[in-house]
Amino acid sequence: MQNNRHAAIRARRVARLLMAAAGAVAVSACAQLPQTAATARHDSPEASAETPKELYEWDGQGRRISRILIDVDEQKASFYDGSEQIGWAMVASGIRHFSTPRGQFTITEKVAEKRSNLYGRIYDSSGKLKIVNAKQGIHRIPPGGRFQGATMPYFMRLTKGGVGMHGGPIPDPGTPASHGCIRLPKDFAPVVYQHVRVGTPVKIVGIGPG
Repeated sequence: MQNNRHAAIRARRVARLLMAAAGAVAVSACAQLPQTAATARHDSPEASAETPKELYEWDGQGRRISRILIDVDEQKASFYDGSEQIGWAMVASGIRHFSTPRGQFTITEKVAEKRSNLYGRIYDSSGKLKIVNAKQGIHRIPPGGRFQGATMPYFMRLTKGGVGMHGGPIPDPGTPASHGCIRLPKDFAPVVYQHVRVGTPVKIVGIGPG
């Protein structure tokens, strides 16, 4: 009888310990939920596509961009009205062998709807896509085929050679991805286009890809 009573007491103690441990695990799990949710929010491609504010910030509505600073090491553009920064955006500049030039430039031309005359796609005579990342003068256009330049919406020219800023994909923020131009987030490019004039100075700094 006494042995049974001791066994019951031990069983109750074990049960209390198990309940306490479960409670501690539950508290610990709740404490981690915000961090887990934040990680999922930033790591999910779908979530990233729905949160463009991660790619830019803008506080210059009704103001004029008087100068732009682009850092190819940070892959980031900063926009100023005088000495005050009114916005920033992640960019995608030139990859290795197609590096973006550094130095002091000015916007010499604005074209809202522009296509590249150098890079694009090649189609055959039946309209079938043959080469996705084609370059004029390098890739052959089949008889009856055509070259279609890549879209460069809200183009703002910086050099005579065709380098400029325009809307485009930022596939991996912080990493170069273009053939020399400075890509701006697609839904932010028209904002920059609207708030700059021809003659706006643009300074490009950094070492760039090795």
